[in-house]
Amino acid sequence: MSGPIVRIEGLSKRFGAVTAVDNVDLDVAPGELFALLGGSGCGKTTLLRLLAGFETPDAGRIFIDGQDMTGVPPHLRPVNMMFQSYALFPHMNVAENVGYGLRRDGVAKPEIARRVGEALDLVRLADLGQRRPAQLSGGQRQRVALARALVKRPKLLLLDEPLAALDRKLREGTRFELVRLQAELGLTFVMVTHDQGEAMSMASRLAVMDTGRIVQVGSPHEVYGRPATRFVADFIGLANIFERDGSWVVLRPEKIVLSTERPALAHTTAGRIVDIAYEGDRSLLRVATDGAVLIVSALPDPSHQRGQSVWLGWEPGAEHAVIP
Repeated sequence: MSGPIVRIEGLSKRFGAVTAVDNVDLDVAPGELFALLGGSGCGKTTLLRLLAGFETPDAGRIFIDGQDMTGVPPHLRPVNMMFQSYALFPHMNVAENVGYGLRRDGVAKPEIARRVGEALDLVRLADLGQRRPAQLSGGQRQRVALARALVKRPKLLLLDEPLAALDRKLREGTRFELVRLQAELGLTFVMVTHDQGEAMSMASRLAVMDTGRIVQVGSPHEVYGRPATRFVADFIGLANIFERDGSWVVLRPEKIVLSTERPALAHTTAGRIVDIAYEGDRSLLRVATDGAVLIVSALPDPSHQRGQSVWLGWEPGAEHAVIP
């Protein structure tokens, strides 16, 4: 079995009195779509920039494909980065933008033309090579930036909030495009995002960051279903978090059964519907019980009303203990 394509050992980066990345250890396997997920200021973008070589660590080492890249400048790393702004040159057409890095590297014109054509085919923009960025939609500009990053055939592609500039509908469709391309090419993607929906739907594994540290690494299913800490449980999706017998317990809203009659389940409690939020395919209900107000996810039901008395129930396996 081959080793990781990225290995980070004890990596730290400070900006004055602020520690942006704090003693991080991380491995990324070849061919993964790996997401760095966290809120604003958690250190995820700084970690990505350290990988790219745009920042110099204060401590620790970075290995890419087995080679120590800690002090290697960005242009000598087998890495390319796609920026949130896309940073396309407005005076160049699509093909010229995509081939810019190859021209800088002194690649012969026939080879540039061939590789630019291949890259535009990959992102389904083969017919738009002569257009300027201003003539493209937001989704098309995003794909031009991706083609420019791919054309140099990096071992590692870094993506900084790649979908943030797109509207919601376009973001949802583009997620599938990125996942398709990553799987088709077999490249390793490391993506930074604050959007848990993006990370959960796209990544094969993800790392949740908080105050410069990685607090949990795992598949989306593992991180959602078995969060390690209260912070992770609260950050990823909706969660009911409460204390029982001196321990903190997480109970996801979809694990709770709501009924007008007492259900035959291990844990039951009576309650009263406080609020209802209709979301199309589901309704989220806030139900006040003796111990707490619980969020419940249920199929939409017009008979549910504020103030209605209901029963809640769940099995023991629905609960998950977490570290405070």
